[in-house]
Amino acid sequence: MPETFIPAGNSDVADVIRWAAAENKPLDLHGHRSKAGLGRPAQHEYALDVGRLAGVLEYEPAELIVTLRPGTQVSNLEKQLAAAGQMLAFEPPDYGPLWGQPAGRGTMGGAIGCNLAGPRRFKAGAMRDHLLGFTAVSGRGEIFRAGAKVVKNVTGYDLPKLVCGAFGTLVALTEVTVKVLPAPEKTRTLLVFGLDDTGAAAAMAAAATSPHEVSGLAHLPAGIAARSGVGYVGQSGRAVTALRIEGTDISVTARCQALRDLLGGFGELEELHSMNSAWLWREIRDAACFVLPQDRVLWRLSVAPMAGAAVTAAIAQAVPEAEWYFDWAGGLVWLSLPPAGDAHADTVRNAVAASGGGHATLIRADAAARAAVPVFQPQPAALAALAARVKQSFDPANILNPGRMAAGA
Repeated sequence: MPETFIPAGNSDVADVIRWAAAENKPLDLHGHRSKAGLGRPAQHEYALDVGRLAGVLEYEPAELIVTLRPGTQVSNLEKQLAAAGQMLAFEPPDYGPLWGQPAGRGTMGGAIGCNLAGPRRFKAGAMRDHLLGFTAVSGRGEIFRAGAKVVKNVTGYDLPKLVCGAFGTLVALTEVTVKVLPAPEKTRTLLVFGLDDTGAAAAMAAAATSPHEVSGLAHLPAGIAARSGVGYVGQSGRAVTALRIEGTDISVTARCQALRDLLGGFGELEELHSMNSAWLWREIRDAACFVLPQDRVLWRLSVAPMAGAAVTAAIAQAVPEAEWYFDWAGGLVWLSLPPAGDAHADTVRNAVAASGGGHATLIRADAAARAAVPVFQPQPAALAALAARVKQSFDPANILNPGRMAAGA
């Protein structure tokens, strides 16, 4: 186990990083480790645990902003926001159980570092679209601020977007300000039964391009739907295409009926209300159907929505044991495969490339596989060189989570 530093505030974080840079000692920067299985495995002699830098510092419901420490648990923040009738619109998922961790331990720092977003992503954007500003410590041990505590801010470089998805390789966050939005008054989910992947893509495209403002579009093939456990959804034995509608009571009722009229020709329709609807979208958000068995390889593919069916068909031809489902109107594919030393990387990435391109991220595999193949989509040479220059500018000694995103980084 690495020796761990547990800072109490900004100055402590800066002191540790300055020491590590001077002594050339790489640091494992982490919070509650709920996503420690995501990324390349790395070994460090020292760790910087910012998980105890937690708590809401300022919450202005009328201004739709909240300022907090990065170690604040997402689940705790969501409870506080819900009490005020508000929410994190990007719907951060809870992936901890995918790696055998307890549910509900994910932090806001982790959500930012991994740029997480749930089923509302195609409508509300990702984490990077909701981070307004932050205070952080660079790899030089310098404390600095970026962005602002207001929604309308266009001054300077957009550094908040840069740190989202950086996996702690650029800075150590110590304070963040996030935009929040009012929670919907009513939520319903319209279900279409029995569609194959291609038919589901067409139905989701029709709903997505309609004026009815859907906030969730997912398709569960029959085998996945049977494991969903939501009443007759799990008992139907058929594939389920789910469309979420949110808003005021009268608006949701009218839009549900309009979607029924639009999609009636695709198949049998049913509706889920309130608790059942929320439960289904949590299952979709967290990839709960793939928590077990833990030895299965798990990929997360970002493709053109209409290309998902072709991608999964090509992969299934090569790996018949493949299982999958679609989110983001088909643009996000969750893919589960049997264990393999190379995590089926060539099969997966070749199928994505052959269907118009995209990104394939290895979410779960054993340490040997994550060390052997690129966990994240390999970057073109020019983009990789740019990323290296950005890393050099923020962390010239290469001490913040080196090797987490790419070998030799």
